[in-house]
Amino acid sequence: QVQLVESGGGLVQAGGSLRLSCAASGRTISSYAMGWFRQAPGKERESVAAISWGAGSIYYANSVKGRFTISRDNAKNTVYLQMNSLKPEDTAVYYCAAKSSRGIPTKDYEYEYWGQGTQVTVSS
Repeated sequence: QVQLVESGGGLVQAGGSLRLSCAASGRTISSYAMGWFRQAPGKERESVAAISWGAGSIYYANSVKGRFTISRDNAKNTVYLQMNSLKPEDTAVYYCAAKSSRGIPTKDYEYEYWGQGTQVTVSS
């Protein structure tokens, strides 16, 4: 079992930045692909970014390319999502997810473990 806890969410003005962290426990995530997803009110959960176990492959949704950066520190068992140039449409609950895989899953149904989410609100 892998437990995931997200942190770093909050309220920020448009154009601002936030850094989300996802701390894992229970198992080392060095052999896990990790993903960030988000869900806005009334909308389906969508993939934001994903990173392979060794960080050799990275995926970004088109809506966040050039603004968000996913990274991982396997020694700290933590994954990060640096979010810059935030827009009101980035407002959502952000979730961290993990899958034991050498690939880079981008669909939510592919992931095995989920955090509880952290709220990100971007004001205009």
